[in-house]
Amino acid sequence: MQAQQLLGILASGKSVSGAALAERSGVTRAAIWKQVEALRARGVPVESHGSAGYRLPWPLQMLDAEQIRTALPPAVTARLGGLDVHWEIDSTSSELQRRASEAADLSIVLAETQSAGRGRRGRQWLSPPGLNVYLSCLKRFDAGFATLSGLSLAVGVIVVRALETLGLRGVGLKWPNDVLAEGGKLAGILVELNGEYQGPCAAVIGIGLNLRLTQALREQAGQPVCDLATLAGGEAPDRNRVVVALIAALARGLHEFERSGFAGFVEDYARHDLLRDEALQISGALGDFVGVGAGVDARGALRVRTLDGLKAVDSADVTVRRA
Repeated sequence: MQAQQLLGILASGKSVSGAALAERSGVTRAAIWKQVEALRARGVPVESHGSAGYRLPWPLQMLDAEQIRTALPPAVTARLGGLDVHWEIDSTSSELQRRASEAADLSIVLAETQSAGRGRRGRQWLSPPGLNVYLSCLKRFDAGFATLSGLSLAVGVIVVRALETLGLRGVGLKWPNDVLAEGGKLAGILVELNGEYQGPCAAVIGIGLNLRLTQALREQAGQPVCDLATLAGGEAPDRNRVVVALIAALARGLHEFERSGFAGFVEDYARHDLLRDEALQISGALGDFVGVGAGVDARGALRVRTLDGLKAVDSADVTVRRA
């Protein structure tokens, strides 16, 4: 029995004995124990309950490509370039990068787990199996890089819109590409561009969204984090339903961005901007300085009010902290 099969059996949240698992899969109980330990090592909280066997502390849903396709609005399905679900992959964005030359517009890659999930500035994105959402989307643009200013901010707005369709509120945006809730990181966005400066080009948009984090994962994150289970009062929404909401919001939002750029997202961004009117400390290409957040401009650059006047920070290669 492989870890994927074991997680699928345990997904209901009900206890299953080691003997029953061994008989079902035709392997020894020692082999079952080995796969349990493999899941635990990846961050899955498999509990042992003596003779009752193994169980998860709560149910989870394995990703189901057919279920996702069926639940998508027909208009979105018609525009979808592809939908692939992997058990394990190095990174959903890396997979789309490898396929960038031939992948169709609005191709989606999902994974139950990633062995080398990437965040901003090369940081690792924790990717325990079955607990969260790891999704990447390839979007083609006829115009070049110069027209894509503010894309990562627009994707942040798109994620917030998707969560709102699920009835989840209290989500904010931290420039340039973090989605926060209750003071912790809820989702990260990584946008990577390929192609020509004058066009055409393609964007690989990676989204990592926390559905449920164990205490061990929270400690391992090394920063304040939040998950959808917390926002929803303790019970995480169905993972496949979350994926459907994200894909539908991406299809609509990226079409809007293609037509009007970041201008179509400015008002929504302002409503969720967590840095506006906050004392900030900026470190990066412009040196180190302090100021007060003054929103973002039409290009998606962060505006900071300083003693020397208003400064615009448009490089994502900076660190922004509340002072």
